[in-house]
Amino acid sequence: MNKGPVIGVLALQGDVHEHLRALAEHDVVARPIRRRAELDRINALVIPGGESTTISRLTVDFALLEPIQRMIADGLPAYGSCAGMVMLASKIMDGRSDQRSFGGIDMIVRRNAFGRQVDSFEATVNLAGIAGDPFQCVFIRAPWVERVSERVEVLGRVEEGPAAGRIVAVRQRNLLATAFHPELVNDGRVHGLFVDMVRAAYDSAEV
Repeated sequence: MNKGPVIGVLALQGDVHEHLRALAEHDVVARPIRRRAELDRINALVIPGGESTTISRLTVDFALLEPIQRMIADGLPAYGSCAGMVMLASKIMDGRSDQRSFGGIDMIVRRNAFGRQVDSFEATVNLAGIAGDPFQCVFIRAPWVERVSERVEVLGRVEEGPAAGRIVAVRQRNLLATAFHPELVNDGRVHGLFVDMVRAAYDSAEV
């Protein structure tokens, strides 16, 4: 019997419970992932916000970095918010010399581009592929995307202020990334988009 996809949330650091709650509202099974063996039980992965250098180090310590890199390269759907966007980037600017990423999205991301914690802010952003009003975005020590390849679809940009025009939401095939934290607002549309992506990939694999 087809029970549907299972989405893992990388549970080493960051907004893990908030993502689990947001995914549960879309009627999917979501589980925290901390160990290598748990990766075998998921059909997609969420990389939460937090601190990208800490997440990078912990994925090495927990022997998760290389398995996740391989799974993403093999087509595993993944979504990264804030630090998770950094972890999905092919290249990181202003990161530590030993910082690693999972890669997958052909983009250059500038870490902490919007400033420090005290520079956190909210703004509305129009997101391609998401119907309705502009999305209320929470930016906390957020990155932005400096550059993307032609393989990457830009879904959203900051529209006002000194950072106007900066890319803050992208998609490449089964991979989605945002510089903001949709898990912190009462609006499930970004998670809904990712769940739709996961279900489409899962259903095509089942055929």
